[in-house]
Amino acid sequence: MEIYQGSLNVEEITNRWYKDVSTLNNGALITFVGIIRAEDNIEALSFDIYEPILKSWFENWQLKAKKRGAVVMMAHATGDVKVGQSSYVSAVSSPKRRVALELIDEFVEDFKANAPIWKYDVIGGKRVYAKDRSTPMSEAGILAGVNNG
Repeated sequence: MEIYQGSLNVEEITNRWYKDVSTLNNGALITFVGIIRAEDNIEALSFDIYEPILKSWFENWQLKAKKRGAVVMMAHATGDVKVGQSSYVSAVSSPKRRVALELIDEFVEDFKANAPIWKYDVIGGKRVYAKDRSTPMSEAGILAGVNNG
């Protein structure tokens, strides 16, 4: 798990991960790159991360992947990330492509639903809490028990 201030250097991260897993005799490395898209007049998104919970969540995913002979990796930005830049990169490496394909889907969807990361729109240089695009976490402050759907 890697946390960076500002946008991610996707090439550096994914190339390093490729080198890291190239000696594992795995047949697949599947990556997912999240890119900030222009919508609702935003200039950027800004992120706050609660690292202790994120670390625990990620450690659970590492154990889940290991049981299937796979490895999971992720990087996320804190602070502002401009439109067109990356805030999130994840990857799964495994001996067989099917396992990697299944796990990357599960990992990204679970991350979106359960990672303790708070998102803000940046409009006119100011951070505005993006409540309508945030996912409630049980026992987690202002979104605890809120139904956004």
